[in-house]
Amino acid sequence: MHCYVVTAHRASCAQLSVRGSFTGPNDTNLIVAKGSRLVVYTATQESLQPVLDTGVYGRIAAIELYRVAGAERDSLYILTERLKFCIVEYDSTTGELITKAMGDVQDSVGKAVDGGPIAHIDPEKRMIGFLLYDGLFKVIPIDTRNGQLREAFNIRLEELQVLDVQFLYGYAQPTIVLLYQDPKELRHLKTYQVSTKDKDFIAGPWSQTGVEIGATMIIPVPTPIGGCILLGEQTISYLNGDKGDTKTIHMDITVIRAWGKIDEDGRRYLLGDHLGQLYVLVLEFDGNKVLGLKLDTLGETSSAKTITYLDSGVVFIGSCFGDSQLIRLHPDKDENDSNIEVLESFTNLGPIQDFCVVDLERQGQGQVVTCSGTLKDGSLRVVRNGIGINEQAAVELPGIKGLWSLRESIEAQYDKYLIQSFVNETRVLEIADEELSETEIDGFDHNAQTIFCSNVLGDCLLQITEVSLRLVSTKSKQLLKEWFPPNGERITVAGGNVQQVVLTSGKRTLIYLDVSNGDITEVKRVEMDQEIACLNLNPLGEKSDHGKSNFVAVGHWNLSLSMLRLPSLEVVCTETIGGDAIPRSLLLVTLEGVDYLLCALGDGYLFTFTIDASTAQIGERKKISLGTHPMILSKFMSRGATHVFAASDRPTVIYSNNRKLLFSNVNLKEVTQMAPFNSEGFPDSLAIATETSLRIGVIDDIQKLHIRTVYLREQPRCC
Repeated sequence: MHCYVVTAHRASCAQLSVRGSFTGPNDTNLIVAKGSRLVVYTATQESLQPVLDTGVYGRIAAIELYRVAGAERDSLYILTERLKFCIVEYDSTTGELITKAMGDVQDSVGKAVDGGPIAHIDPEKRMIGFLLYDGLFKVIPIDTRNGQLREAFNIRLEELQVLDVQFLYGYAQPTIVLLYQDPKELRHLKTYQVSTKDKDFIAGPWSQTGVEIGATMIIPVPTPIGGCILLGEQTISYLNGDKGDTKTIHMDITVIRAWGKIDEDGRRYLLGDHLGQLYVLVLEFDGNKVLGLKLDTLGETSSAKTITYLDSGVVFIGSCFGDSQLIRLHPDKDENDSNIEVLESFTNLGPIQDFCVVDLERQGQGQVVTCSGTLKDGSLRVVRNGIGINEQAAVELPGIKGLWSLRESIEAQYDKYLIQSFVNETRVLEIADEELSETEIDGFDHNAQTIFCSNVLGDCLLQITEVSLRLVSTKSKQLLKEWFPPNGERITVAGGNVQQVVLTSGKRTLIYLDVSNGDITEVKRVEMDQEIACLNLNPLGEKSDHGKSNFVAVGHWNLSLSMLRLPSLEVVCTETIGGDAIPRSLLLVTLEGVDYLLCALGDGYLFTFTIDASTAQIGERKKISLGTHPMILSKFMSRGATHVFAASDRPTVIYSNNRKLLFSNVNLKEVTQMAPFNSEGFPDSLAIATETSLRIGVIDDIQKLHIRTVYLREQPRCC
């Protein structure tokens, strides 16, 4: 037996983030490290546009952007938890990363630091400093002329329990500041200068003993202010031994987990604590002397792991404890006493405390329910392998038997009308000024059930009812032509495209009509051997919306399928389905250059056949169960690709990947009808009818896990 592992959901915990000009000299990029993945975004005023999502061979422990002399763009330094590092640049031609340098900073002996690897680049780009093992500080010098890395060396540290280390600004020699704890569990600050010539430390310019026992993080302050900020649980202190400056403010007890610099001169910083409170810390200074500190609360976000200020008040809050967020800071507080507006949220499943697999919808499809998040970010996440529908509008409207979208003219870019068929009537919704309102098309028979409806060539609208076939002008909305079946018989089944219509009169009479150019012409009429249950004459080909079909597929009550040639209605081939359920819906469709005939049965099974578009011969046959109720098949476009929607008690999207048919469930309980509805107010949307309502929504990415969140505002433990 062979086992394999596949990732169903990529890492979503945002551990690290940096801002810079990585993809271009004028770009503002946000780079986020998520486990072993690196995601590059381009920041706009309202959102983040993904540029690159790539994997790294190892879990990322540190990232930092820096620019070598003479370069127009930033380079990215990456360190993994296994102490492998690389320096990469972005190739705008290929859209991929180029490795400029790589190496291994692991030593054969040494005790790894408890808090995980720490790596920083000197502000003047003279070296990379690492704290990897207790009692050792590793240095990789950088040639400031060309950015080349030189041979690494270790420096012995007297301080064994180092909690944080940073490079300081404004010194001729690279200078680090350490926050460490002594054997008596007291905490202190100490500075060292790094001599690349002697490969050793030189006594630093200043030190500070006996800082707050809860101090955990150091923020280096850029010149001209200089010095550093020390973050504790009860106090925040500014220290600069060169100038003898020490300023401290007290705050309510909390644990600061992340910080982000707002201004390049270091006068304002964002701080995030474990409860999700976001603060702004302001250094009040005169010239280069700090006069005091000021701390204000901005509002509540997800509990931050990393904070990156982008531009114009837009901030990225990366979280490992809840959803990451893109927020905007406003100068004035809102009604909730907050300066924060959430622009976008990025779903994060972790950390997962517990999970179980259940069939919530009682549809035979297992869903994973996870206990996710911590503290106030705790939630239940319902994860299913399917496609989400982002609902944009909904109305209670029971009893819809058919659904079609129409355009104002066949060349129009957007759909304007949504036709709904009921048992004894037809209703029309019109979109105007981004609002849907009920209207009437004068040439339509609104007191009859519509069997088929579409735009046709000649700027006409086609309506087929049980009684007649009607052509209506798109300009005047008046009836142009009407055709009646012979001998007063009823139309039972109908299908068509922009030029052709095939319908059944009575039970076995099959009639082919041409409806192009504003006229209705009966071309051929034949008597079939079996009663007709369904038919379809969708033109095959990737771009066939205005094309003409050479064949019509017909499903019979005797559980068989036939392919008939047009215009002669000559039977080309017949395929027996077998079983007990009759065909209820047929669809001829081309997916990734492969022509298919799809046949949906009344018991929820779907047959897929490959088909030869030139001869209409039916090829490879497969069968799959998609539900338990009858299905209706409809074609739609999503992000430039053709897909098929199977409406049933378990609605499914059928699509092709690598010329293979795949099936993804939709996050709706039951769908009776679907029509694509690409209107100006609802672009790239679908109109979906259920037993009780009509919904309009945008479909998520195909083959994407759908995650539904139930916020608890507390930490779930088990499920």
